[in-house]
Amino acid sequence: MNLEKDFDQIFHNYSDKVYRLCLGYAAGDIALAQDWQQETFIKVWKHRKSFKGESNISTWIYRIAANTCLGDLRSLKKQLPLKEEALAQLRSDETETQEDQIWQMYQCIDQLTPQNKTMILLELEAVPQAEIGQTMGLKHGAVRTRLNRIRQSLLKCLTNGKR
Repeated sequence: MNLEKDFDQIFHNYSDKVYRLCLGYAAGDIALAQDWQQETFIKVWKHRKSFKGESNISTWIYRIAANTCLGDLRSLKKQLPLKEEALAQLRSDETETQEDQIWQMYQCIDQLTPQNKTMILLELEAVPQAEIGQTMGLKHGAVRTRLNRIRQSLLKCLTNGKR
């Protein structure tokens, strides 16, 4: 794959998913998610020659995005509060009950470990579990088990307000 030639198409195909992944890490801070999205694609372009094609291009891009977000969070040593305006972007004609559920879900996701947060955010983007495994460096069976545990943890958090 010629990344230079195909970069516009790659950006078009993955920019929204990368943005939503970054938004999850940014705890709803739209501006920060946009910065991380932009930084991710700058890194994709800058390191395009290092992509060997041994995995899917999406796996490589998601890993860059996750590392970008996690690296910035570690260097800033901050936890970001979930912002209301992020939810406005995520909803369309949802009822208040659905909005509350989305708000609660993102608060629960924000409590997860960085690796678990990456896994569930990728799953919410409908990334296949095998690809999540490649991105995270885990076997497919381990991904399936961990996602099940994460879902249970999120359900517990949503129903009881606890993890």
